Amino acid sequence: MAKTSTQSLRLLAAGSVLALALGQAAPALAQAAPQSAQAADDAAADTGGIKEIVVTAQFRSQKLQDTPLSITAIDASLLASRNQTDISQIAAQAPNVQLTPQGGAFGSSMAVYIRGIGQYDFNPAYEPGVGLYVDDVYYATLTGSVLDLLDLDRVEVLRGPQGTLTGRNSIGGAIKLFSAKPTAEDSGTVEVAYGSRQRLDLRGSANFKLGEGLYARVAGVFKKQDGYVDQVDYGCANPGNKLGITGNASTPANCVVGKLGEKNYSGVRASLRYNPNDKIDWIVTGDYSYENRTNAAGVITASDPAKTGGVDFTCGRFCTYASYYMPAGGQAGQAYYSPNTTKFTGWGVSSNLTLGLSDSVKLQAITAYRKYHEIFGTDDDYSPAPLVAGAGFNDLTFRFFSQELRLNGKIGNFAEWTVGGFYNDQKSVYFTRQDIRYIVPIGVPSLFLQFQGNDPIKANSKAAFGTVILHPAPALTVTAGVRYTKEHKDYTFSRTQWDGGVLKDIFGVGALDGSVANYDGHRVDWRISADYRFSPEVLAYATVSTGFKGGGVTARPFTKNQAVNGTFNPETLTAFEGGLKTDLLDRRLRLNLAGFYNDYKNIQLPLADCATLDGFAPGKDPFPCAAIGNAGDGHMYGAELEITAHPVEGFDIDASLSWIDGKWTRLDPTKLGPATNPNAGIKIGDPITTPKWRGSFGIQYRAELGGENGSVTPRFDVAYIGKQTQGRLAGSPVLDFNPSRAIANARLTWKNGKDDLSVSLEVQNLFDKYYVQPLRFAALYAFAGTSYSTVGRPREWALTVQKKF
Repeated sequence: MAKTSTQSLRLLAAGSVLALALGQAAPALAQAAPQSAQAADDAAADTGGIKEIVVTAQFRSQKLQDTPLSITAIDASLLASRNQTDISQIAAQAPNVQLTPQGGAFGSSMAVYIRGIGQYDFNPAYEPGVGLYVDDVYYATLTGSVLDLLDLDRVEVLRGPQGTLTGRNSIGGAIKLFSAKPTAEDSGTVEVAYGSRQRLDLRGSANFKLGEGLYARVAGVFKKQDGYVDQVDYGCANPGNKLGITGNASTPANCVVGKLGEKNYSGVRASLRYNPNDKIDWIVTGDYSYENRTNAAGVITASDPAKTGGVDFTCGRFCTYASYYMPAGGQAGQAYYSPNTTKFTGWGVSSNLTLGLSDSVKLQAITAYRKYHEIFGTDDDYSPAPLVAGAGFNDLTFRFFSQELRLNGKIGNFAEWTVGGFYNDQKSVYFTRQDIRYIVPIGVPSLFLQFQGNDPIKANSKAAFGTVILHPAPALTVTAGVRYTKEHKDYTFSRTQWDGGVLKDIFGVGALDGSVANYDGHRVDWRISADYRFSPEVLAYATVSTGFKGGGVTARPFTKNQAVNGTFNPETLTAFEGGLKTDLLDRRLRLNLAGFYNDYKNIQLPLADCATLDGFAPGKDPFPCAAIGNAGDGHMYGAELEITAHPVEGFDIDASLSWIDGKWTRLDPTKLGPATNPNAGIKIGDPITTPKWRGSFGIQYRAELGGENGSVTPRFDVAYIGKQTQGRLAGSPVLDFNPSRAIANARLTWKNGKDDLSVSLEVQNLFDKYYVQPLRFAALYAFAGTSYSTVGRPREWALTVQKKF
């Protein structure tokens, strides 16, 4: 710990030295720094410098380079030039950010991590570790988070805890999407793309002036594409196999029964804006989205023949034998198929009202309601083995209401302040039918664990917050913030037979029926930051802040004791950060550097042993365990660099490089097993987060063809991810790693002379790199001998035509 702190101090000291070196003229310029910054921004527009992006991370509009936070801000034009159409693609260029669409076991959801902190489990009983916001409205669950980047103005990725900012406590950071606002201009855009595997994308937007001060905007998207992993009938492809598995009579001659990894998504958003003067700005928005596709493109990445009847069920690079089939047995009176699809329907409405109460005070009220419904099936062992098997049917409904109030003001040129409050109320109902046959001796139907759940989960959060930004000297700004949060969750367990009757099983799952688990907690977070503008070109800042991820209850207990005793507390973070933001060479080169150290406590981890919950001695619990608990502490430290360059007109370069390291410093052996236990998933000294290195590089040049001939812009991007740990498989003392990878994309765009018509040819995964996503489903490897991962998309091409009106 002391060594790490020394490294962090050296990093911050180095940053201060660089700031002093770049800002030698600071004493002479300090008095005029704010005005000089504005003058430099105006000069950039005249000289072709880097375009400034305005962000709202601190409850007010500020230039990105004036905000003392680690922010990656991406505007709509850069998103388009990078071929990015859904939120998961943003991580390719953002330092220390990982956005991973989940595998089939978690439905339509996304694992979100920033600086190694986040959440992967979609269950609504658990809190996201990174806050996701659309137009300042908080998205409370990971389900439905793989959002299309429809008609956006910009995306802001905030790294580090946002405990005193944004709508909810966000321990790892926040990702904020901002839609284009309705304006007085009548305009529109239509876009069509066609590409690999019958890809068809349709996009459109239109903006209308309805009257003086009243505007409307509507946008829609439809995306469809065939899958890229073959779901193969094992019996058809392997006639006469030793397990006696036969092919289905309806299987096609090529033995392929489905294509996993499809796209089939549609969405629409409409906004109405009332803005009669500079005192009133009111935007009401409604949106709807629908998804109906096969499950994620998973393949088996580990298969132990000793547990699978002597057969290796690995199929191939883009192939799976997952059958979603269960033979008759136990409560299953006849054989059946679980769906291999995911269906999601969601909608929401929001109101964002800003009132100017005076020249120095304004009130903002953000009200929102969201609702979604999702149905998906699972094949837990991802194999066709008839008795070493598990399957699930999941039906999740969710509704969410939130209200946020902010009062912003200023006191001359000395201070700006914000006070506010936040409230949300949410309810989920998680219906599931589980058929688990892998935790008992093969072929003993009386021991199958088969149950039906229909669990309501209620939660609410209340918070009050305040931030003050002081300017004690012309070039110096001090920011302080505090937030108080109070939370409640309750989970009611329903465990019955499939027909609704009383469940009697040797595991004690039936005894859970009617049990209620509760969590109540509160927390104070704070932030102190100071920044100094050494010159119009250089800003240095230092910040100390805290954040937390809310506590909760164990959502998947196997016994009543696990449910009642499975309440866990919040995990907490204290973060130290220092950084530089620079605009050099007449704003043609931008370098932003940040260094951080995180002290991470009471980390919520999946438990390897539920003995302390069930009342047994560690290692002596006879029951399965799928609980969550506060089982560890650790620390992380790292550095991040972002570069933007505009050396000559039409030529643009953007790059990023990030490094992170850290170790587990405490692991609770009563919950995770002793360090000598080969089945323990993590051990003291293991890396707390990987990969250590991420990087990206993008380059483009707009070549003018003259007059009405328009322009041609070639662009090339590459994103690098270092090797990444996946933990240990059961029984193995060795950590497994995904190898490092670099994924390249290319795009060639022609635009006409008026810039209102464009044609683009893009190739993603240009060199056809084969890779699997870092999060694998290995929860039952010890029983079924299989684990699976989502495989990345192979090389794809697309031709896009866009017309603006």
